[in-house]
Amino acid sequence: MTEPRDHPFVTAVKPLVDAMGGELMDPALAQPDDVVLTWEGQDLLAVRLPQLSDSLDHILAALERRYGVPLAQLDRKSKQDVVRILEARGAFSVRHGVETVAGALGVSRFTVYNYLNRDSSAPKGAGKSSRE
Repeated sequence: MTEPRDHPFVTAVKPLVDAMGGELMDPALAQPDDVVLTWEGQDLLAVRLPQLSDSLDHILAALERRYGVPLAQLDRKSKQDVVRILEARGAFSVRHGVETVAGALGVSRFTVYNYLNRDSSAPKGAGKSSRE
């Protein structure tokens, strides 16, 4: 980038770009899919957004940092919470999303589908249900 990295605008957007798994770059290097950000009428920087599959890997890595352990080491309840978070963030709309998540959680695809189905079929506010 031609502008200093300590420009207040760059400082302001960097945490957001990092959280999204994006890359900051010189606007002169921007490609058609990149987002060019302007400050006071001048192109200051460009943001290259990650591919969807890279985004899922980035989200999984962020969740590992959040929980402080590899996702495969979480207990069942925490894994269900992770699946809920990932569903809300669109992780399962990505091709092979279920397989990727299952691998990260150390469970089968069937288990991930069970977690998803349990959430969608459970009544709001209901406690544990008994098996029939």
